[in-house]
Amino acid sequence: MSTQPAQHAPAAEKLWDYEAVQPGQAGAATVVTLTPENIADYAHVAQNPDPRFRATAKNAEFGGALAAMPTMILTYSPLMRPEIAAHQGFVALEDSTTARRQTPFAKCEVCWFKPVLAGDTLTSSRGVLEKYERRGSRFVTFRIEATNQRGEAVARYDYTCIFSYAKGQQSVPSDAQTAKPPAAPVEATVTTPVTPRVLTYDTTHIGDALAPLSITESVQVMLRKNDLRLAGKHRPSNIHTDEEFARQNIFGGMVNSGPATLSYVDQMLLQSFPLRSFYGGGRLLMRAITPFRSGDTVTFTGAVTGKRVEAGKKFVDCRVRGHNQRGELVCLSDAMMAMSG
Repeated sequence: MSTQPAQHAPAAEKLWDYEAVQPGQAGAATVVTLTPENIADYAHVAQNPDPRFRATAKNAEFGGALAAMPTMILTYSPLMRPEIAAHQGFVALEDSTTARRQTPFAKCEVCWFKPVLAGDTLTSSRGVLEKYERRGSRFVTFRIEATNQRGEAVARYDYTCIFSYAKGQQSVPSDAQTAKPPAAPVEATVTTPVTPRVLTYDTTHIGDALAPLSITESVQVMLRKNDLRLAGKHRPSNIHTDEEFARQNIFGGMVNSGPATLSYVDQMLLQSFPLRSFYGGGRLLMRAITPFRSGDTVTFTGAVTGKRVEAGKKFVDCRVRGHNQRGELVCLSDAMMAMSG
């Protein structure tokens, strides 16, 4: 009598879900040396025509050296969630073959300490900072830190993802669910166009409106942004590039990435503030409210909400709002700019 070989069920995936994620879990360090072309390519995918970021540019603020857009830290020091999961022996939800889903962007806060220039070699570390629940939704925050070839800390960011939504939740949780709201800011009512001009501490007043910026998103831009990789594995399928997969997720279609929107806020602020106001101790927090979809045009407007001197350093605070063509609030940002005179 012949016997059939025993059939074995496929091994269950060891998923890196909310329960498996723990503060302190870390991924491998990455090392990236920035070229002038890298800096120019990032500005291109960020839809930023500013000549200061062309490969041949010389920035007078930094002795003629070519400096990167501040939010480029999310490209030269990427989050790399799946790689962190694999480093712990898990499969990220984005890579699962049985329960694949995304863990979308909720908010990100970036702090800058030193200029990042062409030729710099950036070493980056990454890991889980914390996890928490808000009104039934579950969030995980990662911290990514970058140092240059001299061992100096240049920047860090805390990036929060939504690992699961509250029952019945149909969109990104509101700002009140993802962070404690800041003190009520002074909002400016813009009745006439604001001409871009570089502000100083002394010429800035609370309530001043900042120069606005309008950005139209497209599938082509999303694909270019996804393809610009300086570290980590290229991932051709996600909710920013794969319409079929995106329709299976909570947004119901392709949307741009949180880092892409963050780069637009960066660009908008650079119309009103010098680049060194980021790199001298600046800070930017952006919260995602409504998805930024292909074909949407989002207009970013802002106002000065405060100014102060701390330990001999001058700071200007701003609030920036991004509204789409339907009047929906897409993102809400708070910036702290380090100023000279």
